[in-house]
Amino acid sequence: MLGWALMSMAQDGTNAYNFLSVPVSSHVYAVGGHNITIIDDDISLVEQNPALMGSEIDKQIGLNYMRYLGGSNFMGARYGQGIGEHGAFAVGIQHYGYGSMMGYDINGVQTGQFSASDLAFNVTYSHDINDYLRGGITLKFLHSKYETYSANAIAADLGINYYNPDHEVSASLVAKHLGGQIKQFNDKKEKLPWDIQLGVSKTLTGLPLRLSLTAYGLTKWKSPYYTPQDKNNTNSQLVEKDSFGSNLLRHLVFGVEILPKDNIYLALGYNYRTRTDMSTYNRNFLSGFSVGAGLRVKAFGFGVAFAQPHTGATTMMFNFNTTISELMR
Repeated sequence: MLGWALMSMAQDGTNAYNFLSVPVSSHVYAVGGHNITIIDDDISLVEQNPALMGSEIDKQIGLNYMRYLGGSNFMGARYGQGIGEHGAFAVGIQHYGYGSMMGYDINGVQTGQFSASDLAFNVTYSHDINDYLRGGITLKFLHSKYETYSANAIAADLGINYYNPDHEVSASLVAKHLGGQIKQFNDKKEKLPWDIQLGVSKTLTGLPLRLSLTAYGLTKWKSPYYTPQDKNNTNSQLVEKDSFGSNLLRHLVFGVEILPKDNIYLALGYNYRTRTDMSTYNRNFLSGFSVGAGLRVKAFGFGVAFAQPHTGATTMMFNFNTTISELMR
């Protein structure tokens, strides 16, 4: 079982490399699962936008772990370092393990258990264009192995970020998952789920509150979904929803953060697409919502996030990072 993100992709008609849509940052997961504009001393944010990597995140190591559905466990590590005054790079590895599954032949006879996993290696480089603009690129090598089948792909993320510290506003544009397969599972070539994303974050003047709005899935405007005709019976006939309003909302993620101190955040996110994708499952009031918190103590940073897309799915994500240069002081 690959989890609710993979189930939700089925409504969009995609089924390959869906693990690329799962964030590795608990901070991002807490504000809805997509965010390309948060400015913070946390290297895990770089996975969302390579332009968020900078020399200020120097000699930092970040670890992440996510307990997904069934026997799925996702984990990874990333290291970043500055290059001079205006450049920085990062390297990382991410493993997506889906546990053991039972295999069957075409006659329904069990063939034994097998495992499935995805692996992503990434290298990021960023450079300051001027005092407010920064650009970045992430190159990824993707390896997938499901039972005896395997495939490889190469992808790239391109990002640019505008940040004005005086007004505490951040805006970004990112093109994600550009590339393709270099080795196929079989005779069928799978496409990468390339995407264009826009985002903005703003800390309110005089208030410890940061608001974020992220638009994703912009390569395809129409995003219909199906919901039971009888909302009290998930087995009733399905009805397609394809209005302007639903299409718009299914491209938007809303995030709110309370920042009582510079080293603490409390976060809440809402993803309408997640909620509507779960309309044919046993969703509850929490579907589409996510919450989380983070704390930095001297050289150490901690983060945790929680979401329950439907009643049978509770997901938790944890982050830890430390800055080596601060440990040496």
